[in-house]
Amino acid sequence: MLLKKQTVWLLTMLSLVVVLSVYYVTSPEQKGSDLAAMEEKAKGEMESVESEDGKAIITNTASDEMFETLRLQLDDERSRMKEDLTEVLGQTDLPAEERMKAKDQIDELNEIAQKEAMLETLIRAMDYEDVLVRADGKKVQITVKAKDHSASAANNIIQEVRNEIGQLEAVAVEFQVEK
Repeated sequence: MLLKKQTVWLLTMLSLVVVLSVYYVTSPEQKGSDLAAMEEKAKGEMESVESEDGKAIITNTASDEMFETLRLQLDDERSRMKEDLTEVLGQTDLPAEERMKAKDQIDELNEIAQKEAMLETLIRAMDYEDVLVRADGKKVQITVKAKDHSASAANNIIQEVRNEIGQLEAVAVEFQVEK
């Protein structure tokens, strides 16, 4: 008996669903994405690797992962917001004013992301290993990975931010010191 192409396709998709379900059920549980717990865990983890000449090189890979994870979560959140606003733009039954407001919000999200990337590049150029900039309206929170920290270094970073963005209500600089 010959099976139709649709039947073969349906059986293939069902078997794929079953395999993925079994994998999901049997895989180890992922811990929650609590950012505070992740930051605390990252601060305490250090990795030591021995180089070719026998010297120990200490790296803080968990911190690097934390920065990347926070960047990805921020990007995901903005992408979701953009998707929602794009859906509003696509609705023809809404007044033009509401659609223009959604368009302006999308443009603002893009502008904030560009400013964050620019500030991260500028602060890295000030001889810091890694930087995470999170801008939210009139507030900017900066986390800097550095060998040491001081009030004058924080002031230099704040001054650089104000030169690039202008006057803001609050600029917070947090140093994550490497050991």
